[in-house]
Amino acid sequence: MNEQQRETIKDLGSTDIKSSKGSIHCLTIVGQIEGHQPAPEDGKGTKYEHVLPMLAAVEESPEIDGLLIMLNTMGGDVEAGLAIAEVIAGMKKPTATLVLGGSHSIGVALAVAGKKSFIAPSAAMMIHPVRMTGMTIGAPQTWRYFMHTQQRITDFVTAHCHVEEAKFTELMMATDEIANDVGSILDGKQAVEYGLIDCIGSVSDALEYLHEEIDKAKDRS
Repeated sequence: MNEQQRETIKDLGSTDIKSSKGSIHCLTIVGQIEGHQPAPEDGKGTKYEHVLPMLAAVEESPEIDGLLIMLNTMGGDVEAGLAIAEVIAGMKKPTATLVLGGSHSIGVALAVAGKKSFIAPSAAMMIHPVRMTGMTIGAPQTWRYFMHTQQRITDFVTAHCHVEEAKFTELMMATDEIANDVGSILDGKQAVEYGLIDCIGSVSDALEYLHEEIDKAKDRS
């Protein structure tokens, strides 16, 4: 590993993995996903303005054959998270997501955005309704905005995995799972059983899948 790679990992949490099988870009999405407001300085965060152009560069680069996204995120800004997820979902190159630790809240959309998703057995995913911080206006329009935003998330998630909308909504609105909150926490096995994630797996499983897809793409070209 050269000095430039070390600096890229340190600053952006990403690196290129090159071998005789191909070149895979590895991107980590950790901590809080930052939107228009920066995350607290004493916490880890993933900045969408860093990730979006990086994903575009990966998609366009002839030197990169696939993308591995490793997730350990508490969630964060809905708009930023959906923006990142839409870019990942729209990529033509082989993509795989791997949930390690947790992928909560809007992190659920990111976890299902790849062409194949993996989750560690000990990892978890929290599904809950949309939340908002700061001042809100007590008017019907505010409620409709919340519902519209929640539906956008539901539509994206159900379009990119095998969970049915009714089941996803049921998990989101559960009242007996989390103390003092609404929603559900799923471990790795449950996430697969409900159809949110494709399979239990590790880094080696995700890389193996990507190499298989890279080989298929080379055969077609």
